[in-house]
Amino acid sequence: MTRPLPQQSPEDEGDRAMTQEERSVWRMSRRDVLKAGGLVAVGSAGLAIAPRVLKGLVVPGDATAADPAPNLKLAGTDGWIHLPPDPPIGFFHPDNLAPGPDDGQPDGLTTYIFGFRNVTGLDDTQVTKQKNHAQHSAPLFWAKEGVEFRANVRNIGLALRPDLFDAHTLHWHGFKNVIAYFDGEPTGSVSIPPGQNFTYVYKSHDPGTYMWHCHVEDVEHVQMGMTGLVFVRPAQDGNTSLYPSGKYAYNCGDGSTGFDREYAMFLSEVWAEAHWADAHIQLPEWSDYRADFSMLNGRVYPDTLVPNAPTTATPGAPFIPFDHDADGDLIAPTGRPDLKYQPMSSLVTCKAGDRVLLRFANLGFKEAAMNLVGIRMRIVGRDATLLRGRDGANASYETNTITIGAGESFDAIFTAPAHSGGSGPDTYVLRNRASTRADGGTSEGQRTEIRVYPSGSGAPAAQAFPNDQGM
Repeated sequence: MTRPLPQQSPEDEGDRAMTQEERSVWRMSRRDVLKAGGLVAVGSAGLAIAPRVLKGLVVPGDATAADPAPNLKLAGTDGWIHLPPDPPIGFFHPDNLAPGPDDGQPDGLTTYIFGFRNVTGLDDTQVTKQKNHAQHSAPLFWAKEGVEFRANVRNIGLALRPDLFDAHTLHWHGFKNVIAYFDGEPTGSVSIPPGQNFTYVYKSHDPGTYMWHCHVEDVEHVQMGMTGLVFVRPAQDGNTSLYPSGKYAYNCGDGSTGFDREYAMFLSEVWAEAHWADAHIQLPEWSDYRADFSMLNGRVYPDTLVPNAPTTATPGAPFIPFDHDADGDLIAPTGRPDLKYQPMSSLVTCKAGDRVLLRFANLGFKEAAMNLVGIRMRIVGRDATLLRGRDGANASYETNTITIGAGESFDAIFTAPAHSGGSGPDTYVLRNRASTRADGGTSEGQRTEIRVYPSGSGAPAAQAFPNDQGM
């Protein structure tokens, strides 16, 4: 039933003519056959049509090789991450298929995932080597209000489960002005079969914090790790007359959303049985869902406090530029080889008097209650919307706890309190007060620390990118 797809190089944006035969090609996933009883469905099956033909439906004129290069390149694949192995969870966790040193991987990998990798700047050989090297959570990226942003996504397939030829998409959750063609919801847009790539084009007019995920087999792919945080910087950025740093969460007009440092706090979960089932060719029963681990930026406390993986700041890059080796693989945080595919820290560092923006986004399936002990946060935005009334009245509010439902985002700003005068930083705890509900009692995973340093010697340097501790 399946006919060969036209071959494309990873750099090919689909800018070539199609033959009549290629127009007739459709591809279905194993799950579509099971669910649809063999009926052809366009949705998550992935329409194997060269992007140039579809692009012509919505973009006037022919695409050419002169199209702008993507700002970001991502590869969808599978891989393994580290979660606390003790106490074990039945026979599901740690997974006995997890690779180790004999497979060229570090000790301590426990859990199978699907995910994405930032492959911007990698050559074709390096990109193909990233199969089975997925990152959790998916790479953080950002765009500028009113400026076109291009994200190229390549589906390089699954190493452990080559029988699953699922397509992938990039769905920017909550994006208000996307056209259906670039939305990533597969029944009304394009999904990407293995071996193919597609470039999504966005121009945002709404600053704030969002999230993104694969929308094919979305319950499974979201739970397996194909998720991440994305935000839009406002046009007001750069105006130092309203706030000295010139950095803002929104176009507030009065400096009330100005900040000195920013940290993404992406909430997600792992149900160990489902991850084991996908690794062992089983089908999980999603109505039995139980979140065994809840995570911040893809890690479980106390691993949330481990610093970022090595990075080389790239001025103007719309993503955190985690370093890679000669093969394109990620380099692990210092002293923690088991966190190789969880490179992003949740540790917050600042100095007394700094205004710190916390960008919360929840793509777990459970409600969280993020509590900052001892410091009041001002909530300035929710679901990428500035909290202002229709008459312009300020609707922001102060709180210690933010209740965040699945699919919601919040922007919170706090002012770091004066330092106590003792040695070292003052430490405050940021944690999910609903952890026993969100974690099934396994761990208090969504927890990190705010470390406030005195001004002067020893204070963190200015941030080079979001979540940069500057130490």
